[in-house]
Amino acid sequence: NALMEMFSDLSFTVLGFSCNQFGLQSPEVSHETLNILKYVRPGGGFVPKFPVFGKVEVNGLNEEPLFTYLKESLPFVNPVIGDIKKFYWSPIKVNDIRWNFEKFLITADGMPFKYELHCPIEKVEKDI
Repeated sequence: NALMEMFSDLSFTVLGFSCNQFGLQSPEVSHETLNILKYVRPGGGFVPKFPVFGKVEVNGLNEEPLFTYLKESLPFVNPVIGDIKKFYWSPIKVNDIRWNFEKFLITADGMPFKYELHCPIEKVEKDI
């Protein structure tokens, strides 16, 4: 929401995708996602000011083609694989998304521009 508010005067939007491939932290089904956001995580009545899509797989044999395209278009940013016991996909590839909240910045004409890990809003602001 902070990014949406910060860049509301630009042609900018955040797109949210739920995924349960990281430590099985999102076991809800797609139609429960908005209630989970509102009441559980982050909770406190949070309502996203951006589109939130149904649950997807971002890695492995059943990954959404959008994420295949994004990962192939931009250099991977995390050389550390991490604890593979918390990864729920196969095969594991070097350019896989490693955890929730990684960000892909895409230009207004749909071209992948930058791939960021858990970056603060200020860093995204600089890139935009």
